[in-house]
Amino acid sequence: MKNATFRQLRVFSEVARHLSFRKAADALHLTPPAVTMQVKELEGQIGLPLFEREGRQVHLTTVGEYMLVYARKILATLKDAEDAAARLKGLQVGRLTIGMVSTAQYFLPRLLAQFQHEHEGIEVQLAMGNRAQLYAMLQANEVDIAIMGRAPRELATRAEPFAAHPHVFVAPAGHPLLARGSVPLSALQPWGFLMRESGSGTRAALQAFFDQHRAVPVIRMEMASNEALKQAVIAGLGLSFLSLHTLGLELEHGLLGIIDVQGGPVLRSWNVVHTHAKLLSPAAERFRYSILEQGEAFLARQFGQHLSLAPFERSKSKHSC
Repeated sequence: MKNATFRQLRVFSEVARHLSFRKAADALHLTPPAVTMQVKELEGQIGLPLFEREGRQVHLTTVGEYMLVYARKILATLKDAEDAAARLKGLQVGRLTIGMVSTAQYFLPRLLAQFQHEHEGIEVQLAMGNRAQLYAMLQANEVDIAIMGRAPRELATRAEPFAAHPHVFVAPAGHPLLARGSVPLSALQPWGFLMRESGSGTRAALQAFFDQHRAVPVIRMEMASNEALKQAVIAGLGLSFLSLHTLGLELEHGLLGIIDVQGGPVLRSWNVVHTHAKLLSPAAERFRYSILEQGEAFLARQFGQHLSLAPFERSKSKHSC
């Protein structure tokens, strides 16, 4: 496969990440036929299929699983070389890959728009997944920095908190619990919960809260999308537990309400995370410094009116650009 291109390897890696040609095309800003062509050309170089296709389902073949390991190593080495070149140039240019949990999509793009306006020479790419998926991206050196809640303990990382991240219990407009004022957690039990999937930070936060109160949530349904959860709650299918930062429009329009649960809200923190082994490029360092300086104030402006919280105390460890 000496004639394989970096472009083909990037496309192959993205299809393997999503197990979807369409989603890979969206992430790479290509058309699905273009993605298919790149994969077919790489398969021609190797002489063996990389994917099995069963209708709309896509799976890696055994060959594909082996090739993915080497493709990611090659791409990671190339990215390290690009970062080294950027450091030597010392210019405001470069490519920055940011991983984010899906909840961050409600505020991170606006912060990025401001960042790119100030640093027009930096190309930014986003990769989204749940907490478990971000762990895999950090481990494989597929992202420079991740925006997430609790950092993975299984990996040596530097995690710096930059803003409070409240999680709240929500109900549809007109629900009787909204009119009761402060209620114990036990008052929610008869209604049942609509929840994020296992592996998500939101699910982990809910489980920790219930464990703290020695209770067990009655889970009616699991969904991998905050948007799907909100629509299900609005429809009256149950209660849910969500990040406040996903709820701006629904609260403003009176579609959902926050239940005043004793001991709540569950206050976590947003972190900017990278591995200790990762030598950040100038572009990544600039973004890290930007979000540490601006993230808390931005979120307070956007969501502070929905919840009265004590000021978030950032870690006392100093950060530098």
